[in-house]
Amino acid sequence: MPMRFISLRLEGSFCQFRDTFLETGQPIDVLDDRNADTVTTRLQQHPEIEVICRDRAGAYAEAASAGAPQATQVADRWHLWHNLCRAAEGVVRAHRADLRDPTEPSPPIAPAAIHIPAITPTTEVPAPSAPDTDSTTATRTRERHALIQQLVHRGLTITAIAEHLGLDRKTVRKYRDAAGSEQLINGRRHRTRAFEEFVPYLQQRIHQDGITNAAQLFAELQQRGYRGSRRTVRRYLAPLRAAAVITPLALAPPTVREATRWITSHPDHLSAHDKTQLAALLQRSPHLANLARHITTFADMMMKRTGTTKLPWLAAVRADDIPQLHSFAHGIERDLDAVTNGLSLPFSSGAVEGNVTRVKALKRSRYGRAGLDLLRKIILYSPC
Repeated sequence: MPMRFISLRLEGSFCQFRDTFLETGQPIDVLDDRNADTVTTRLQQHPEIEVICRDRAGAYAEAASAGAPQATQVADRWHLWHNLCRAAEGVVRAHRADLRDPTEPSPPIAPAAIHIPAITPTTEVPAPSAPDTDSTTATRTRERHALIQQLVHRGLTITAIAEHLGLDRKTVRKYRDAAGSEQLINGRRHRTRAFEEFVPYLQQRIHQDGITNAAQLFAELQQRGYRGSRRTVRRYLAPLRAAAVITPLALAPPTVREATRWITSHPDHLSAHDKTQLAALLQRSPHLANLARHITTFADMMMKRTGTTKLPWLAAVRADDIPQLHSFAHGIERDLDAVTNGLSLPFSSGAVEGNVTRVKALKRSRYGRAGLDLLRKIILYSPC
């Protein structure tokens, strides 16, 4: 049967070339290897070929030029768009600092939801159940338990609370799951901690003088004879400072992939929230605004198949300082004729992609059970 229109496609891990009727979508053959010479020989046996639709692999271009010089080569539009989206992701990643809005207001939170009473030396706590539960450690455990429980009621996650208080996630989980603070108190130690004699001074500096800087307080304690570690002071101050001032958590900026999806998606496929976020992002980032403009122009050219008249797009890309798009443009220039045909002719490899999935499923279902000869027969004679 004569072949006029074929498509060349690389078949995953087995790495075989396959040529397929663009008109019927039926596979014709499975070649032995992925070398350009093998494909060239196969094409030379069919001088009636008129159109070759292929992806951007260099071996395909070389084999098509040598084996079928009379054929028109067409770069597949899906692969062109895929390459452009990868370049766009690189641009967004290079300008990820623009993803965060410096003027983003803090999220509104009802006063009742963030009310946490200041922790002072006179904070009322439940009466101790035993004489050995009135130590400084026990008091701090009760205060920390009350604080973490209130943060949990605000809806904060364990990770957010741990980052906010400077605690380990396991510690936060232990305080969250405890039925009461007394459950966490193991009793007073039978020795006097050297740190406890400095606690009244710390409480005075924190609650009367408003000093919460751990380094400053540690230096003051050293001048008064404290020989412990700075970490002990910092751990003691963490719940006290957090109770005095609770900073509302800022909204997380969009990820690189989210921003790339907004820029490369059709506007009709974006939600109202995504459109608002995208408009704000492009307004504060000139580089991403230029990227979006180039992508919109390319998408319009691809959808309307006006590649023969709008490839001055390359000159517009080169005029902007976007290195990632420059690399994409250089690739197009090296394969300009095939890309122009892909953006202007109706041929594409779309009909082949379903067969690609089918062939991969056939290969995996028979992995290690047969050689290429049997696999070739299975691919060619299995119903599509």
